[in-house]
Amino acid sequence: MEPEQPTVAMFVKEQRKRNGLTQSDLARMAGVGYRFVRELESGKKTLRLDKVNQVLLMFGCELGVVRHNDA
Repeated sequence: MEPEQPTVAMFVKEQRKRNGLTQSDLARMAGVGYRFVRELESGKKTLRLDKVNQVLLMFGCELGVVRHNDA
C-alpha cells in the first residue's frame, strides 16, 4: 500500500503551523482573505488558482501543469 499523497490543504496547514502562523497571519501576509485560507485548509474543491498560488508562494511553492509520460 502506497503512502497517502499530501494534499495542498495538508501542505498549507502543515507549513503554516511549522512557521508559527495563524490563519489570519497567513492571510494577511499572502494578501488573501482569512476565509480563503480557512477554505483552502479545509480542502474546498473550488478555489481560485491565482489565490492558491499567492498562499503557496509564502512557502516557496506554486501549482502548475505536470505532464505525464503516457499523455
